Amino acid sequence: MSAGLAVILAILVGCASTPEPPTGSLTSAREAIASAEQSDARQHAGAELDEAKQKLMQAEKAVESEDMLDAERLAQQARVVAELAIARTATAKASQVNRQLHQDADALNEELQRMGGQQ
Repeated sequence: MSAGLAVILAILVGCASTPEPPTGSLTSAREAIASAEQSDARQHAGAELDEAKQKLMQAEKAVESEDMLDAERLAQQARVVAELAIARTATAKASQVNRQLHQDADALNEELQRMGGQQ
């Protein structure tokens, strides 16, 4: 009977141990934030970049507090918000290119009309 009790106690202790830190999610969040910074998200999506960094800091604090479920959730949120910052930055850059192309096309049309009137 004491062997059975020892097995049950070992199982309970194993279940009560702290889960592993979500290192994969934390790494993904850090990489997404670094990518956002490299894509100039500070200029185009600064609020999202700040939010992603804040979520990552909260995730790291949750790891220190051994709240791994919260750490996992926060790390995933940090990654998603950083990816949003990357997408908003890409959209803003594409809009700038589009505006420039329209301006160039308008200038070319004006030049063609001016030249057509001189013939």
